[in-house]
Amino acid sequence: MTRWLKALLCTFATTHIAVASGSSPKIVVVQAQSESSVLQSQMFEEEIVPQCYADNSHVDAFINDMVSRHNFDSRALHALFNQAVYSKTAAKLVLGAKTPILKSWQAYQARLIDAVRINTGVRFWQQNKAVLQKASKQFGVPPEVIVSIIGVETLYGQYMGHFRVLDALTTLTFDYPDTSNRTQRMSRFRKELEDFLVWTRSAGIKPTTVLGSYTGAIGIPQFLPSSIVEYAIDYEGDDHIDLRNSFADAIGSVANYLKQHGWESDRPIVWRVHMDTGSIGIAKAALDKKAESRWALQQLLHAGMLLDERTVDIASEAETPVSVVELLTSGQPAQYILGLKNFHVLTRYNHSFFYAAAVYELSERIKTEMRALSEMTAQPAIYPVR
Repeated sequence: MTRWLKALLCTFATTHIAVASGSSPKIVVVQAQSESSVLQSQMFEEEIVPQCYADNSHVDAFINDMVSRHNFDSRALHALFNQAVYSKTAAKLVLGAKTPILKSWQAYQARLIDAVRINTGVRFWQQNKAVLQKASKQFGVPPEVIVSIIGVETLYGQYMGHFRVLDALTTLTFDYPDTSNRTQRMSRFRKELEDFLVWTRSAGIKPTTVLGSYTGAIGIPQFLPSSIVEYAIDYEGDDHIDLRNSFADAIGSVANYLKQHGWESDRPIVWRVHMDTGSIGIAKAALDKKAESRWALQQLLHAGMLLDERTVDIASEAETPVSVVELLTSGQPAQYILGLKNFHVLTRYNHSFFYAAAVYELSERIKTEMRALSEMTAQPAIYPVR
């Protein structure tokens, strides 16, 4: 196929994301996840266009940059990108829903805080008790928070993504859909693609074998390549970081990530706001769009807000910075919480307030179940009782 014809086919495919299936050149392929993953043998259909990135001027410029700054072999990278395909599926998914979906905290809760995640989380904690205790002591992050994040991200390693990361990142780097923030997003994914290639070379991993999410998140904790390079650690002690197969490495890396982003040991994540009319009115007036704290607790309390908490020492916590977070469900009264520094840290893992609140609530449910089991078996828990 000539260079101009390949370019024409790729351009046609990338500019017709919203067109009905069958209107643009495509190949539907079936991929299976690695054999080592427990539930990854499920088959997965992905719509792709091959050979979009061979003889591509933008890819050529990227390769030249990688050769110059990271001493990559030019011929090897050209050969690699000749194998990369345009993932129409990833390009569709990154756009999200075509029609706006009303936010529902209740629905989000139901999806992520269920019996399966709680019970599996308890088993995960029991099976990895020693390494969780080690990570908690070293990084100051409670075991239940580490367990909860891994549960929310991949159901404890059961669902780590089916996309070939090389294809997903290449697609989103060079052919991000036409949106208002396209340039910014392409720049972000270019950095992820760069870090992906640096990481796989350093780790001796063949790039075409790595599977992950449609945005390139990898492994048990769903780290993007930039986070792998920056925060992933060997916690198994085998001089090898393996977030795809090692629970120890995943646990240590999650704890390290949170600590490096400012996690405060032995501090709360949220305080609940009382549901009385006055407190709700104050919460609505003081709502924050960002997780960074901008209120001192005493400011809100002096305005008349009440907390639905029995153990907060108001005098010592008066100057504690908090943010007001609304958990909205259409057609029902909203819930309000005050997010402390550790809530903000959770939003560095995922920017959604719903995500951070779900991680917190799931962690509390798992901790409660672990405590009940500990009392039943008369075995001491490995977490501090707060």
